[in-house]
Amino acid sequence: MSTYKDAGVDIDAGDRAVELMKASIAKASRKEVMGGIGGFAGLFDASALKSMQRPLLATSTDGVGTKTEIARMLGKYDTIGEDLVAMVVDDLVVCGAEPLFMTDYIAVGKVVPERIAAIVGGIARGCEKAGTALVGGETAEHPGLMEEDEFDIAGAATGVVDAHLQLGADRVKAGDVLIAMPSSGIHANGFSLVRHIIATQKIDINKNVADLGRSLGEVLITPTEIYALDCLALIRTLKENLRTFSHITGGGLADNTARVIPHGLVATYDRATWSLPQEMSYLASLAQVPQPDLERTWNAGIGMVAIVAPEVADLTIASLAARGMKAWVAGQIEPASLLTMPGSSVLAGKYQSR
Repeated sequence: MSTYKDAGVDIDAGDRAVELMKASIAKASRKEVMGGIGGFAGLFDASALKSMQRPLLATSTDGVGTKTEIARMLGKYDTIGEDLVAMVVDDLVVCGAEPLFMTDYIAVGKVVPERIAAIVGGIARGCEKAGTALVGGETAEHPGLMEEDEFDIAGAATGVVDAHLQLGADRVKAGDVLIAMPSSGIHANGFSLVRHIIATQKIDINKNVADLGRSLGEVLITPTEIYALDCLALIRTLKENLRTFSHITGGGLADNTARVIPHGLVATYDRATWSLPQEMSYLASLAQVPQPDLERTWNAGIGMVAIVAPEVADLTIASLAARGMKAWVAGQIEPASLLTMPGSSVLAGKYQSR
């Protein structure tokens, strides 16, 4: 006799995982959510959208890449969910959309209820930080395809913005200012390079590193900063003086900013206005990573950029500071010249030394 459990899938363990995660999910809700978890679909009351002139639904999906391997190596699963939320919802706010609800997908080699609950707890905590409801998810057990302690996570979120408030490159003008918001570290991009360095340099990520003041593993597992509520607050405060945002993910600072720069203009960053995070400097120095490669792989210390009218630059920084987010003027928008490609972004000068 062969059973599903003999094949490697434990339905009872999945049920226990659901019970363990219920308390976390309950904290990641909104008044528009109808019902609870356990149904075949999450329900969200969209009647509030009737007050908008022309509501545009925005959607985004993402994962956290091979940062999951760092979590597995450390046996620490309660923060990786925050990374997932950040990677998804912060893409939505770039166009001015408020993230409304999110769903997740977790694939594992073996369902360990406590581990699943820890991952979902992180997702729920991230949703709470973003003001987003976690309305559903799926856990899939893949015996034979994944090792028992291997896992991967992905998520999707939906947001809304009134059409006349939509942010984008068409609003950006020469003279606008680049306001940088600091990253909390490498975030959830470029971990294939991180893991390559760890392997080739034979680094014990559990060992304390003097330059970092703690182990490399502790630094690397730091959750990705979630900027959604800070960005939404700026939208309300600055109105038309806020042009757009750029979420600094894969491709780095220059490439992601270029995505929101119109033809004929260029975004110029002054590296002297900030310093590289210590872990990036440490890894780059250890493995002799060329600066151009570093800046296209990691975020170089900036996780989100607001492009604003010059007259509200000080107000932008003060508004963010009031919310506990330290920000600074990192550059400006200029007309493209013969030396710069229109609709691009460049970094100039040397980084500030620590």
